[in-house]
Amino acid sequence: MSQSLIIVGAGLAGWTTAREFRKLNTTTPVLLVTADSGDFYAKPSLSNAFAQGRLPAQLVSTPATKMAETLSVTLLAQTRVEAIDTAAQTMRVRSPAGLQTLSYRDLVLATGAQPIRVPVQGDAADAVMSINSLDDFAAFHARLQAGAESPGAPLREVLIMGAGLIGCEFANDLAQAGVRVRVVDPGPRPLAALLPPEASAALQAALEALGVHFHFGCTVRAVDHAAGRLQVTLATGESVPADAVLSAIGLRADTALAQAAGLLVDRAIVVNTFLQTSAAHVYALGDCAQYASAPSLLSAHGSTLPYVMPIMSAARALAATLAGTPTALAFALMPVSVKTPALPLVVATAQAGLAGRWAGAGEGIWHWLDDADQPRGFVLAGAQTSQRMAQAKLLAT
Repeated sequence: MSQSLIIVGAGLAGWTTAREFRKLNTTTPVLLVTADSGDFYAKPSLSNAFAQGRLPAQLVSTPATKMAETLSVTLLAQTRVEAIDTAAQTMRVRSPAGLQTLSYRDLVLATGAQPIRVPVQGDAADAVMSINSLDDFAAFHARLQAGAESPGAPLREVLIMGAGLIGCEFANDLAQAGVRVRVVDPGPRPLAALLPPEASAALQAALEALGVHFHFGCTVRAVDHAAGRLQVTLATGESVPADAVLSAIGLRADTALAQAAGLLVDRAIVVNTFLQTSAAHVYALGDCAQYASAPSLLSAHGSTLPYVMPIMSAARALAATLAGTPTALAFALMPVSVKTPALPLVVATAQAGLAGRWAGAGEGIWHWLDDADQPRGFVLAGAQTSQRMAQAKLLAT
């Protein structure tokens, strides 16, 4: 049996696991398999690049070849995993060179998540875009640039499906870059799942001041081609023009490979506190993982945590385990910064499924109070985001 560590996925979870492992073990062969180029970039930068005027190539912080050389990793880029045999500890991959079978000592799945797509009608339904990778961003960037510099060209217009975290971040970024933005969402307000109504109202007002136009209680019915642009028909019957339609409805853990291999899957790949899946020598982390270390009242298998800081914590714990020191993952409170400069926000969510209510705790501060009136989460807006450490300590006590 091979003594190699194989990591599937070259996002933050995959590369960080490799980096943390190399700090502890410099001799074990490490292979990193990815369906893309493997270039390293900060995925959160995708939703604030337009306002900064950054081109897709400028978002790459370290080329894949440099990452592989620095970490003594064998990189298999443009390579897809077709099947995993957990009993034999092998995996079949397809690269430009053809099919190949690899053996592993330990296998790490960092396959991420895929955009949720809802069906829409119209002859341009396939033109609806999502941004979940640097390649996606490059395609979207090219769409907006097409014809934008020609004399007399109209201001670019983008319709965003979804007023959640990603939708609001892109709305803010594009509007700051001079793009006309519409946001369509079936809910009643922006970031409805994360914010109290008052904070949502403040965010909506801040984005509207940038020119963002919201359509709440509404969905997209159809997208059609129209004179070189797109015509979007809403469920209300209203028809609006757009140069691009961006779906930001949310992400779903990429579990197809794990399911085919017989691993336990709930909302994502189920892992224990040591990040091991239901199969020996197979681990998972990042957007594809459902952590026992993040308890939930909604599932006995824990929660997903699709944010940067949980990924970093998980990678450090997993690297120690893979290097021979079994290390249980314990998540500290990790508030999330929402990248909406029009109204900066910091959110610390309560345990999933916890009963309670939002209550104001001062200008720009809200607490999620449980049934005993104890704070279990918070939202900070505007200048109050500087209070994140003090509020985190309040929850810790």
